[in-house]
Amino acid sequence: MLIALDWGTSSLRAMLLDGGGAVVERRERDWGILSLPQGGFAGACAAITEGWPAVPAIACGMVGSAQGWREVPYVAAPAGIDAIASRLVRIAPAGGPVLHLVPGVSGRDAAGAPNVMRGEETQVAGAGVETGLVLLPGTHSKWVRLEGGRITGFDTFMTGELFAVLRGHSILGRAVPADGATAPLCRDAFTRGLAAARASHQGIAPLLFSTRALVLSRQIRAEESLDYLSGLLIGDELRAGLATGGRAPCTLIGSAALVERYRTGLKLFGAPAAREVEDAAASGLWRIAQAAGIGR
Repeated sequence: MLIALDWGTSSLRAMLLDGGGAVVERRERDWGILSLPQGGFAGACAAITEGWPAVPAIACGMVGSAQGWREVPYVAAPAGIDAIASRLVRIAPAGGPVLHLVPGVSGRDAAGAPNVMRGEETQVAGAGVETGLVLLPGTHSKWVRLEGGRITGFDTFMTGELFAVLRGHSILGRAVPADGATAPLCRDAFTRGLAAARASHQGIAPLLFSTRALVLSRQIRAEESLDYLSGLLIGDELRAGLATGGRAPCTLIGSAALVERYRTGLKLFGAPAAREVEDAAASGLWRIAQAAGIGR
């Protein structure tokens, strides 16, 4: 058996895995690395695993960052599961399970600039992709290229964070009613944004104000404008990402709502149908632990 922890900035997810890697039980707390309970990291780890068998544990995510429990240096790409497993850092806290922290991966983006990931490498490991493209949409979307089961390079798009900033701190979100940010997806507005981004040859900056102009000209309602903005930003990401990744088979990992938006966008851009992977973090932690000889 194995305890698998996905420990990020805002939350801690714990999974008890059986001898074959299947999830037996899940627990989740709002104990990210910046919001720890009394007792800090050790206290959080002991509390969330209380009552579980005394088996080894493995954790990925920001818990291994400079702001985490203990910093784990990045593994340089190209990197596969064996390379990641060989660089685990072991912690033996009092009152909790022996914990192994997974390193992140450093590499280069398509333009050759330095890039890093921490947590996504474990989800990629869980996807089981040998050669192709893994897309992880989110606050900082990752487009990860793999060859022979190894991460060879990746690009990061701050799509989710840009959306949050523009929604909360710009004129583009000011006209939206208080309940508009949580309204159901307006597919027409979202698709219109995707199409506008696809047709543009100037990048995202000249398109952004169209979100406001369409509302003022009454071509879309204010409460639909955030979905249009989402379409613009995701569409711009897809345009750039597909230009780099080409027609490589794509695997999607993420929340159901985001995956659906990206699936819609990939179809509009004429990309091949994407495969979707669930529980990628649990699978990845299990595979890394197995490669390191942990939990056998």
